[in-house]
Amino acid sequence: MSALAQRLAGFLHQPGFQAAVPVLILLLIGFFGPLVLVAVFSFMPARSFKLDGGPTLENYRFAFEQSYYLSLLRSFAFAAGTVAVLALVCYPVALGMAKLFGRYAGVLTLVMVLPLFVSENVRLFGWVLFLLKGGGVLAGAAKAVFGIELADMLYSNSATLMGLAYVYLPFMLFPMVLGLSMVSRDVVEAASDLGASRWQIMREIELPLALPGLLIGGLLTFVLSLGSLTESKVLGGSKVIMIAADIESAFTYGQNWPLGSALSVLLLVLAGGLVLVVLSKLNLDAILKRR
Repeated sequence: MSALAQRLAGFLHQPGFQAAVPVLILLLIGFFGPLVLVAVFSFMPARSFKLDGGPTLENYRFAFEQSYYLSLLRSFAFAAGTVAVLALVCYPVALGMAKLFGRYAGVLTLVMVLPLFVSENVRLFGWVLFLLKGGGVLAGAAKAVFGIELADMLYSNSATLMGLAYVYLPFMLFPMVLGLSMVSRDVVEAASDLGASRWQIMREIELPLALPGLLIGGLLTFVLSLGSLTESKVLGGSKVIMIAADIESAFTYGQNWPLGSALSVLLLVLAGGLVLVVLSKLNLDAILKRR
């Protein structure tokens, strides 16, 4: 028996691995199993569940011929825009929660977490009625009090981006808070005593040391925004079509599971490939302080 085979046999007989076997089986059945089925469906003929004629790339060809790539590109653009907006919005809030607010940081954390206990649909429709709709509460109050006609923001790119940023704000904020909590106050004070400006401290100390939290928050926000459905349907309507809406239409209204599977595979491959490329450009050992 080779050395590699001996090491593998020893690993398989370790108590830790044996204890993890039920979890591994659950992951294979509940996570990898559906992904494999979706990949198999994507090579079936349209509106069919058989591979009688062998695998086909017809669904992928049809997806590009019908310009589904436009909604895919739009989804990537919205996901990137959501990350950029939340990075700017969450950084000062996260810095305050980690370094400035002290015991009041728990209250702010509770305020940020409470919306997660309410259905996403309810929150988005609340935004529609209060802020985005031309005849909504805010528009009506502005007209009655100030005589100002507010424009209808509903069914637009800006409304969709606003909804994405609102829904996924906690997923960027809390990893960012954890990252900034790793920055020692003594290091910041030492840099300030040596004459470093606030911008230099943020660029040279806070951002590099907080990078693990920033990276995790950015990846979470990007992936979740990329596959979002409710925001585009409620806030974008028929004017803002993202790839998740096309996938849902293919599986439901179109009853074309192979096409929906092909679109899902394209989204999964492109998103996963982009994440791997980003991670490959970063020195994770240095970021996570591993030697």
